[in-house]
Amino acid sequence: MISLKERLTELLVHNKLITQEQLGYALKVQSEKGGRLSDIIIGLNFIKESDLISTLSEGLGFPLIDLRRFKIDYEVVKLIPSDIARHYQIIPVSKMGDTITLAMADPLNIFAIDHVESLTGYKINPIISSSQDIMQTIDVSYPDVTRTVIDDLVKEMATTSIEVIKEEKEVSLSDQELDRVARDAPVIKVTNFILEDAVKKKASDVLVEPLNKSLRIRFRIDGLLHEQKAPAKSMHASIVSRIKVISELNITEHRLPQDGRFKVKLSGKEIDFRVSVLPSSLGEKVAIRILDKSQATLDIEKLGFSADAVDKFKKIAKLPHGMMLICGPTGSGKTTTLYSILKYVDNPEKNIVTVEDPVEYQLEGINQVTVKQDIGLTFAGALRSILRQDPNIIMIGEIRDFETVDIAIKSALTGHLVLSTLHTTTASGAVARLINMGVEPYLINSSLVSVVAQRLVRKICASCKEEYTLKKELIESLRLSPDKIKNPQFFRGKGCAQCFNTGYSGRLAIAEVLLFSNKIRELILSRAQEHLIKKQARLEGLKTLREEGLEQALKGATTLEEVLRVTMADEESG
Repeated sequence: MISLKERLTELLVHNKLITQEQLGYALKVQSEKGGRLSDIIIGLNFIKESDLISTLSEGLGFPLIDLRRFKIDYEVVKLIPSDIARHYQIIPVSKMGDTITLAMADPLNIFAIDHVESLTGYKINPIISSSQDIMQTIDVSYPDVTRTVIDDLVKEMATTSIEVIKEEKEVSLSDQELDRVARDAPVIKVTNFILEDAVKKKASDVLVEPLNKSLRIRFRIDGLLHEQKAPAKSMHASIVSRIKVISELNITEHRLPQDGRFKVKLSGKEIDFRVSVLPSSLGEKVAIRILDKSQATLDIEKLGFSADAVDKFKKIAKLPHGMMLICGPTGSGKTTTLYSILKYVDNPEKNIVTVEDPVEYQLEGINQVTVKQDIGLTFAGALRSILRQDPNIIMIGEIRDFETVDIAIKSALTGHLVLSTLHTTTASGAVARLINMGVEPYLINSSLVSVVAQRLVRKICASCKEEYTLKKELIESLRLSPDKIKNPQFFRGKGCAQCFNTGYSGRLAIAEVLLFSNKIRELILSRAQEHLIKKQARLEGLKTLREEGLEQALKGATTLEEVLRVTMADEESG
């Protein structure tokens, strides 16, 4: 079965709407940053969205609908939860008998159609519309998601148990009005409610974003953003000011970015919040990272890795010297894995020092240094001082430049075990990245002992887990080996109150672990391309991220869709 991506490229090039060179560049951007190819092509101004949709409609044979001129029946909309509609970029427009007509940005998305069919019990008649029109229609058609009545927030609050621990700074008279607004009872209640709700829903981040005519609140839960009920746009400035006050930031500065942090006591436990305020054309956007130590799992055996991967981690962690790199995009759990390895090897006989930007969790018994660029304390500068502290193990939060990697490699060669992270998508890609940074291949071979690429996949909610049989044509379209999937029984979550109707609860890690054999070292020495290193590693038993994920899906820990979501770009690039 042909994918939208394949059909899209065929239609656009055949109809001479874009050139082969433009297509190649768009595919390169997709492999580096992810996202839908159609969105990337539009974003690069290679083609107008209206032209793209018309071409797809004609080429794919799906009817085209202009949602701006179509009146949506709210009773039909209620058949599909808002988070499902947003996730797949779909909106039901009508119902006739046992069939729902579904406007879709990607009408070839088998997972979306299959999910909606199983969720509603109706047959699906897909039609095509622009993703922008669909998302705008969703905003209008799901009033419960964007209610802006402040009283609704306050009514839902129980007596809050949130207590700010940091003392608030005194403000000058020129700041008096903003300070007064930030301390008004309604503003405090609403801000506390947002923070408390985020913690209860186990969110990792909170985004407070001003839109043109409204305020948007989003929580990142299990790696994906979910929109929440928001107060009126008129509350935006006072909420931002309140967050600035408790973060000890300048409440009168609206032109420059600011970073801060605060700590609260909630239900008897202390929770750290990291705050970033960014000026935008519509007002200040606030991003809050929640560091809930009670939710953090810093046990290498409880992160979800396969038993084989854990065994390799433990063997590498016990080496006297060498360098181990953890790779993956932002939010893939690299730092948590490093912390877990440090906790595994930590004992009174080891001198462990870390240099991070910033320190996320304080680890008892481990010396942690925070990078401070504004005063010249860089990763490289901190490392030079750390080497004079007689360390056994050094953890570097991230390798960003040649100076840092140069010191890290020299440290690994002089008797230290060095752990760090690198922003590449695959394990074999880390080697190419180091060479591009200027590291000689012989130094890579002498210092690097392992590279781990990892991702986080969402776990199926145990409360609404159900079994289903994967369709034969889907197995064929995904090029899944029939030998590995003799009994195509998979699991998914139906969606319930426990998981906020997402079907998922929590996350687990999958990883590909690259070890350096003599043949792989020969390839590195000859500056072989990434795919040749990966090919040799697979011959020697390397399990890719896709293969590790499929094993978890077959065990019923996660869904096939989730595995494909986090590994699709890596498989295509590999």
